[in-house]
Amino acid sequence: MDYSAEDPAPPEWTREQGSGLVAWAGHSRQAHGFAWLDDDGRPRPEQGVQSWITARTTHVSALHAREHGGAAADLAEHGVRSLRESLRDAEHGGWFSTVSFDGSPIDTDKAGYQHAFVLLAASTSTSAGVPEAAELLADASATVLDRFWDAEAGRAAESFDRSFSRGEDYRGANSNMHMVEAFLAAGAATGDPAWAQRALAIAEFLIRDQAAAHGYRLPEHYTADWRVLPDYNRDRPADPFRPYGWTPGHSLEWARLLLHVEAAVERPAAWLLPAAEELFSTAVEASWARDGADGFCYTLDWDDRPVIRERMHWVATEACAAAHALHARTGGAGYAESARKWWAHVRAYFVDAAQNWRHETDPHGRPSTTVWSGRPDVYHAYTALSFAAGTPIPGYAVLGAGAAPEGKAST
Repeated sequence: MDYSAEDPAPPEWTREQGSGLVAWAGHSRQAHGFAWLDDDGRPRPEQGVQSWITARTTHVSALHAREHGGAAADLAEHGVRSLRESLRDAEHGGWFSTVSFDGSPIDTDKAGYQHAFVLLAASTSTSAGVPEAAELLADASATVLDRFWDAEAGRAAESFDRSFSRGEDYRGANSNMHMVEAFLAAGAATGDPAWAQRALAIAEFLIRDQAAAHGYRLPEHYTADWRVLPDYNRDRPADPFRPYGWTPGHSLEWARLLLHVEAAVERPAAWLLPAAEELFSTAVEASWARDGADGFCYTLDWDDRPVIRERMHWVATEACAAAHALHARTGGAGYAESARKWWAHVRAYFVDAAQNWRHETDPHGRPSTTVWSGRPDVYHAYTALSFAAGTPIPGYAVLGAGAAPEGKAST
């Protein structure tokens, strides 16, 4: 995407920031994976080594190594080894949610959210040629399809106990959204079109059916038989993974993912692009400066009243990435202008001199820890920088302006 000289995310800056984020993530390296970092880049032993952080760091390191090589390649190899050995349950299969710094299991539940990121890391690392990644991908694919994927429903289960003998009486849109991302990456790594069809099936239910029925405000929480739970966690609204209400940042993330699904499936449905634009516009109108201050309010109730007003770096960066993707797909100048505005916001409030992006601020731009403490994750920021720079990401194909995918027809 071409921007003027006033572009707040010029190529040299995005390259510098991407390298800085990978270097920051390298501080989290432990013997058994990657740790949660505090604000000063120190690992937090009380958080252990978590599969989702290890997988995300592996994914980002593999992306950076694919383009630039260097130390990121070693980080990606370490991540793949950790996911194949330390974090994997050799007895029952699948991946522990958390192990301690000495490698002993802490949280032995098997969560779909974590498994989606293991599949993503394995897929990206395979595409990047990381040693042993193909073996990790084979293992992750089999586990996700055998344990989590409900082919009849066209959606994924949420979580199980260690032995996969007891499942949780809950289904979540968040974990399924990340399954879409992982499925697209797996399709890119393997060439198997069935992965994109699975991603489409999830999108059909959650976006075409559920989000559209709720004014493109996506319900996040469901019973085991997929009935909406609109009041879920009303008494715990700041839960970091299952907050009450609807989450505009996920709508922005979904807007981009729908374009990737459109590009990946053999015969993309006509509803995908309009739904992406509706998700985007609804989230922006409802959340940006909703309380009078610049920034995206994190969560809203079903009347679009702010619930958690804090601003998250991941929401702002996903907004940037979605704007880039929609501009690439449609050519709409408004999307390019939105990306410029939000990158300026990101630089003003989330990027500090040490390139270890703040995770959360209050509505006035001051550091906050209402939802997130420390700085455990570079995945969202790195993704947005890649879109700003036009760097390809396996599984994240985006159409050229106004065009259908080559060799495909819209229906």
